[in-house]
Amino acid sequence: MNYCDFANSLPPDTDDPNKHYHDHQYGFPVDDDNALFGRLILEINQAGLNWTLMLKKQHAFQTACAEFDIAKVAVFDEHDIERLLSDAGIVRNRLKINAAIDNARAILRLQAEYGSFKNWLDAHHPREKAAWVKLFKQHFKFVGGEIVGEFLMSTGYLKGAHDERCPIYRQTLAAGAKWTEAV
Repeated sequence: MNYCDFANSLPPDTDDPNKHYHDHQYGFPVDDDNALFGRLILEINQAGLNWTLMLKKQHAFQTACAEFDIAKVAVFDEHDIERLLSDAGIVRNRLKINAAIDNARAILRLQAEYGSFKNWLDAHHPREKAAWVKLFKQHFKFVGGEIVGEFLMSTGYLKGAHDERCPIYRQTLAAGAKWTEAV
């Protein structure tokens, strides 16, 4: 069963966070740099775990990571790392925590050069997934094919978030998903 079939099989009043994520976030363009950063943090932390867990921990991550404020996370120090490592509400993995901090710093550099993280993404779009992965590996930590691919699909840069039969598919198109621009 693919993600669309799974999410669409859930009742409208479900407390399963996948329903809301699928119907209102997954595959839709994201314009805010902090929201993009937050999505990247969740994708990195999902590695080796399941997405439902990330959705359930999303609020805890947002709180622990200064509301996904890039500038604030970029100055996290050893005290903040220890605080995050003791926070049972998030994934307590030093490599992933360090990646969030390093990636916030990388985004600040990209913002200085391009005006925003989104502008950087737009400046390099369209690309095939392999080219995106190579580009992300040049700038970010703890990123590989699955993480980069899911990040870009979830934010509308790569096709594949929704099956064409899914009712949400057309909504992502109407919202201006970037993947509709040819590679």
